[in-house]
Amino acid sequence: MKYLLTGNEAVARGAYEAGVTYASAYPGTPSTEILENMIAYKEEMIAEWAPNEKVALETVIGASMAGARTIAVMKHVGVNVAADPLFTIGYTGITGGLVLVSADDPGCHSSQNEQDNRYYAKFAKIACIEPSDSQESKDFVKVAFEISEQFDVPVLFRMTTRVCHSKGLVSHEDRVPFEIIPYKKQPQKFIAAPANAKLLHPIVEEKLKQMEIFSNETPLNRIEWGGKKIGIVTSGVAYNYAKEVFGDDASYLKLGFTFPLPMDKIRAFANEVEKLYVIEELEPFIEEQMKAAGIPCIGKEKISRVGELNPDIVAKALLNEERETIHPDPSKLVGRPPTLCAGCPHRGFFFQLSKKKNIVITGDIGCYTLGSAEPLNATDSVICMGASISMGHGASKAFTKNNVEKRVVSVIGDSTFFHTGVNSLIHVAYNKGNTVNVILDNRITGMTGQQENPGTGFTLQGDPANVINIPDLVKAIGIEHVVTVNPLKLADVDRALEDAFAFDGPSVIITRWPCVLKNFSEADIKEFNLTKKQCHVIEEACRGCRVCTKTGCPAISFDTATKKAKIDKYMCVGCEVCLQACPFKAIERVGE
Repeated sequence: MKYLLTGNEAVARGAYEAGVTYASAYPGTPSTEILENMIAYKEEMIAEWAPNEKVALETVIGASMAGARTIAVMKHVGVNVAADPLFTIGYTGITGGLVLVSADDPGCHSSQNEQDNRYYAKFAKIACIEPSDSQESKDFVKVAFEISEQFDVPVLFRMTTRVCHSKGLVSHEDRVPFEIIPYKKQPQKFIAAPANAKLLHPIVEEKLKQMEIFSNETPLNRIEWGGKKIGIVTSGVAYNYAKEVFGDDASYLKLGFTFPLPMDKIRAFANEVEKLYVIEELEPFIEEQMKAAGIPCIGKEKISRVGELNPDIVAKALLNEERETIHPDPSKLVGRPPTLCAGCPHRGFFFQLSKKKNIVITGDIGCYTLGSAEPLNATDSVICMGASISMGHGASKAFTKNNVEKRVVSVIGDSTFFHTGVNSLIHVAYNKGNTVNVILDNRITGMTGQQENPGTGFTLQGDPANVINIPDLVKAIGIEHVVTVNPLKLADVDRALEDAFAFDGPSVIITRWPCVLKNFSEADIKEFNLTKKQCHVIEEACRGCRVCTKTGCPAISFDTATKKAKIDKYMCVGCEVCLQACPFKAIERVGE
């Protein structure tokens, strides 16, 4: 029986079939659905959200040391967070098979960069596998566990957005139970003290040599002979693009095991073709190593290392062919930039914050990044998870030292605060900072699709969990000025900000209101007034001042003919931010 699955669903199925015991992840597009789909197998597998990727990998390392097959899942920038333990287990090795899924994002569809994480495999001296479609995503992850155990090495399983989210037919097989490997105390293996690390390094180098021999032999790297005037070395989804462009007119060396590379196989393939192309997304990872080995090839001279590939790009770059496509009229396209949802609890806070003068606002990764967009313009920086509080502290210290009269407001979401914001706030408290730190608690991990976190009261598998009380936590860190407000009450937000500005020392404001898209829990319904209501413009009272449109709510529009504001009744959820913002009381609440 075959099923239509995304690559992410296929990885989850592959982990199940491979006998995995434990999986952990931090949600991040394009990887999120992998762990979510493991819930279907919770009788056989434990799947847990971790507060960040470092913790996810460390828990997986522990489960592997205990003898079980384990898998950690994260998006590409998450591997940056997990790099510390990753580089060390490259030396120590594993016990039960350990796979690290890195979901890269060519094209920056939902990310702050396009980094190519194949280089992590090379840098950390571990194996790398790349599937090109859903069936391979399932099959290859099973092989990855075998490789991990055969060579005593973690395996980086590199996917990309297109492989993660495109669908293909996937055959299902039965789960093969993996008998846990009996635990054995191995201090020289798992205690990465300098004396042990020095002994482990030569072993790692020998493993790489053995894995290169394997790479030349494994069917994960296969040759498909066609016309020999053109030969193509490729991996991942780029293989599909190459096949679509060249068809049977070319021969292909399709690489699924991409570190260590099968140099003998590549060299033999190169000797059989007249012209050799390397087609890979983002960096010249394969190309650089081929050229270093003295194998002439053409790659990034013609194919861009920027953005996501597709067949049109490949055809234009290598054949100078303009493929037939639809060319829209740009003058008729309406810009649709992303915006905070109608009723988003962050809107009221950012609307009030945007009115403040002489401040710098350091932001973070989450839905609230959109506080930087028009018309709110209420963020000055967004770098990485947890950076807002750290950057804000540094900026504040620099301003104070140089007698610059500016206050700094650091804004971070609840899940991001648990991820890496806690450490930053400890730094602020310890070093006597003077920033206003705002934790936007919308009761869920919103941006990646409503995942649970340590503050929501539930685990990934739906079990009740202890709730981390954010006010108590920040007080325990050493923050004295702590205030919780409803961000939809503009006067309360304004008062909280002014009190924090007046306070000499670090302060924390917690805005607490559930995400408008959340499936409300009984606790939400009990705590918050979530009755359905809407807002309506009183036309005769509307002066056409457009203040309501400056909240950035997508439910509000302005009719240039009548010079009146309008509220879309199908979008409005009655958050009342526009009602409070209107200076002429021209908006009323309806549907009580």
